[in-house]
Amino acid sequence: MLLVTGASGGLGSLIAERLKGRDDVVLGTREPKAPGGRRVDFDAPHTLADAFDGVRTLLLISAGYGEDDTVIARHEAALTAAEKAGVEHVVYTSLSGDGDHLPYALAHRWTERRLRESPLAWTVLRNGLYAELLSFLAAPGPDGVISAPLGTGRLAAVARDDLAEIAARVALAPAPHAGRTYELVGEVPLGGAELARATGTAYVPGTLAEARERIAESGAVPFQVPMLVGTYSAIAAGFMDGSGVPEAERGTLRELLGREPRDPARVYAETLAG
Repeated sequence: MLLVTGASGGLGSLIAERLKGRDDVVLGTREPKAPGGRRVDFDAPHTLADAFDGVRTLLLISAGYGEDDTVIARHEAALTAAEKAGVEHVVYTSLSGDGDHLPYALAHRWTERRLRESPLAWTVLRNGLYAELLSFLAAPGPDGVISAPLGTGRLAAVARDDLAEIAARVALAPAPHAGRTYELVGEVPLGGAELARATGTAYVPGTLAEARERIAESGAVPFQVPMLVGTYSAIAAGFMDGSGVPEAERGTLRELLGREPRDPARVYAETLAG
């Protein structure tokens, strides 16, 4: 049996849609509503023994934004429970290798190390940042200008739907992927100029200081401010354009999809359009 955690989240819900109707798949959420769903709450580790009972493959979707110690504690609870429950294989949705400069990379790398040291079979899906995320980070303002502080940097963005497709395929037949770490970054990196062209707007980059002030005033919780500003900074500095991923691994997204990846510029524009 396959258990998918975080099945009500952005990525998890897309994966769940692909697995709908299968009697060998169970969807895990904090508050299960669908028939047959299981309560999976990493902040309540005592619930996980029942959640993981009879599970052979665990698709562990990274357990939400939070301070590093919070996320690490969630992942530790999940992996410890998986080991005790006799889970055989964990497929983990991580962060692309070129994301090491991002403020939230540490918890992902900790989890990858924890998996390597575990008796569990494992597969790591190092997901690039979503093209959909750019509709939040770099939406045109009321004046029709994109002012996100991306400088001349670009992001090797990936359609979340493509990542969901790969995760579902790998989790349903994980054995051939055991011990593999897949770099899943986009083939066509997007910068401010490309985003403006996709939406018929203009790009006039602002500063990180302006972005920090805007985010702080938006009601974001404290840890989110450096998280988002750090994302802008890493893109602007040229660390997120895919060039940090070994050349031999840059085609992994297409290889695992078995087709051309979705156009991230189009995904960005469609997400903005709602």
